[in-house]
Amino acid sequence: MSEQVWPLRLTVVPYVLLACLAAVTILIKRDQPGSLTVDLMLCALVALWILGMFTLRPAHRTEVGAMAIFVTGFVVLLAVLVVRDPWFGFLTPAGYFYTFILLPWPGELLGVGAVAVLAGVAQSYDIPKTDVVGVLGSGAVIGVNVIGMCLAAWLGRRAEVLSQQRKDAVDALTETNRRLEASLAENAILHEQLLTQAREAGVIDERQRMAREIHDTLAQGLTGIVTQLQAAENGSDWRRHVSTAVGLARESLTEARRSVHALRPQPLQSATLSGAIADVVRRWSAVHGVDVRLTTTGTPRVMTPEAESTLLRATQEALANVAKYAQASRVGVTLSYMEKKVALDVRDDGAGFDPARISSSEAGGFGLVAMRQRVEAMDGTLEIESEPGFGTAISATLPLTGRPA
Repeated sequence: MSEQVWPLRLTVVPYVLLACLAAVTILIKRDQPGSLTVDLMLCALVALWILGMFTLRPAHRTEVGAMAIFVTGFVVLLAVLVVRDPWFGFLTPAGYFYTFILLPWPGELLGVGAVAVLAGVAQSYDIPKTDVVGVLGSGAVIGVNVIGMCLAAWLGRRAEVLSQQRKDAVDALTETNRRLEASLAENAILHEQLLTQAREAGVIDERQRMAREIHDTLAQGLTGIVTQLQAAENGSDWRRHVSTAVGLARESLTEARRSVHALRPQPLQSATLSGAIADVVRRWSAVHGVDVRLTTTGTPRVMTPEAESTLLRATQEALANVAKYAQASRVGVTLSYMEKKVALDVRDDGAGFDPARISSSEAGGFGLVAMRQRVEAMDGTLEIESEPGFGTAISATLPLTGRPA
């Protein structure tokens, strides 16, 4: 603590009061040289005690132990002076200053009480103490001083506690605001990172969606066109094959335009899911000359456009794979509406394959991968069962929450 912090009532006032009281003592006891000498020696001892323990030792003023010794010694010397001469009670303000400022709680209360007793003794010095009334009067004076000054000390302590609590609350609020600002700044950075990641994930998802759309429209259509043109080269009924190829090209063009505009599959624009699947099955059977049996079970339910598109694309992909690889003579397509889900099953009696060996790099692999991505994106499941020489069964199941159609 710097020297400028210490008030004059601690550094100057005690010396002034002591000098004034010494002068008063000289005037009063000038005809009592022996008693005057003792009083002046006591005043000098008090001055030296203040000088050596407080004034010349500023570094020790904040040490509780050193200041407790200083105040105790001051009160003892003050008590001797008050007992000898009551006018030294006017030095008790210096004792109050020291105890209030230098001693921590509850030592402050003890110091104030001791100084208040000396003040009461000095004030009641002239009250005769030869009878009960005198003793009670002196006790009352001392009690008033002790109670009043201890109450003042308690109120001051309470004010300090409340002030410290307010300061602690302000500091805590300041720290909370600082942490909140830091958290907001960190959240802003995290939010920006999440937005960036979301944008990147959106780009990836859109690329995958477009890849699936291209595979389900252009790739399948072009495959059908190539198949019909090859058949036209090798067969006698080339006009029918060319006409079919032209029709497939027009449908592929329509689907490509639809994919660009992100609309529902064209067959679903004007038909229900079962009707759209029936139309796909009918046209596929006519093009490839393979018998297809379509079965719909359960009560048709209203589904989201995305769910209907997913099942329709699964039908197209499964039939496209049958045409390219299965060499099947019969195909069965079943659309089943159940209580909480809808299932699409496509079965054929073709060549079959080993599902464990299928990857996106192999023939037909990307179509199956795209089909699985579509179904799982709708919280559904895709199961593929096949074995070389025993046909293939593909089952796509989606959760169903819509109401009856």
